[in-house]
Amino acid sequence: MTNVATIKQASLITAIKTPYHSNGEIDLPTYDMLVEKQIEAGVDGIIVGGTTGEGQLMNWEEHLMLIAHSVNKFKGQLLIIGNTGSNNTKEAIKATEYGFATGMDAALQINPYYGRTSNQGVIAHFERVLAIGPAFIYNVPGRTGQDLTPDIIEQLAQSENFIGVKECAGNERIEYYESKGIACWSGNDDEAHESRHKAKSHGVISVTSNLIPSVFRELMDRENNELNDQCQQLMAWLFCEPNPIAINTALALSGAVKPVFRLPYVPLNDQQIETGMGLMRQFEDKLVGDSLNQLAQSDFIVTP
Repeated sequence: MTNVATIKQASLITAIKTPYHSNGEIDLPTYDMLVEKQIEAGVDGIIVGGTTGEGQLMNWEEHLMLIAHSVNKFKGQLLIIGNTGSNNTKEAIKATEYGFATGMDAALQINPYYGRTSNQGVIAHFERVLAIGPAFIYNVPGRTGQDLTPDIIEQLAQSENFIGVKECAGNERIEYYESKGIACWSGNDDEAHESRHKAKSHGVISVTSNLIPSVFRELMDRENNELNDQCQQLMAWLFCEPNPIAINTALALSGAVKPVFRLPYVPLNDQQIETGMGLMRQFEDKLVGDSLNQLAQSDFIVTP
């Protein structure tokens, strides 16, 4: 099992996209190509089956298969972090145990969403999964409806398996945690450069790096305000609808994946696609994919 200190050295982690065949089944050859492009760009790790990877649309057999497959193909080339969190503590424990049994380096754990619990219940949930192995705690109040405030995180940070926080509540909080010795990775791509170089975060867990990993490698490695400014419009477009709608559309436009969506996600509309094509052309030599393809919304396949 990879130790926490080693994992903390990762500054660029991609929440990797899960591609599909036209029948809606997971496309493993294309998935492998996507991961290989991340490795070529110097990305330090991937989140498997996260929100961007649509773990929420997979059954557990698919989800855990993809973690095991990633370990088998890529362990040692970059960190394999399995999203094994759940709002059901029993399921989170089972999935996390399985993920570590197959060799993943770390888990990504989220607080129970929808069926929210008390702060005491949140802590008890995390303590159970942290006991199994190294884990990132993911704070994304916009999706869970419950903010993991510093009083919660500071208690969890006492665990030897606590790596740090994927924090979506902004750079002010990240700067506070880092000043306390609690490792943070920005969960907001548009703030990640400032987070890294001003708030002193450990790095980013990124959506945009699926599309332009070498650009994000540059943004994490050195302060480059001009490059960061150039990326802002593209990053804003990638979140014009709830993630992962735009990144799925973008990777199809770049020729990296087949134009297939699993419901309830549907592709961007034609006007949004046209906007994205213009923004992607500015990074054409940096994109993951063969070449930009002019697709319409009607060219996409949407499966259950």
